[in-house]
Amino acid sequence: MDGQAASGGNSPLIPNITAQNKEYLIARLEDYKSGKINHPQMSLIAQMLSSEDIKNVSEWYSKIEITIKLPFDEINKPKLKE
Repeated sequence: MDGQAASGGNSPLIPNITAQNKEYLIARLEDYKSGKINHPQMSLIAQMLSSEDIKNVSEWYSKIEITIKLPFDEINKPKLKE
């Protein structure tokens, strides 16, 4: 994952931090804070975070679990025995 949302109705211009690896999030937030990565909203937000805040936010977002549930289509739907 490159930190950008590509599906689910999100813009690819907005970083995706949900369910990312904790160490990855820490590195990206530190990059936003230092100016190594420039993004209008993320840089502003990261600059307001302390190192401890970055660790806590990264921990929280890394623990989010995403589940994808695919619907059955009528052709491949399992047939129940009667």
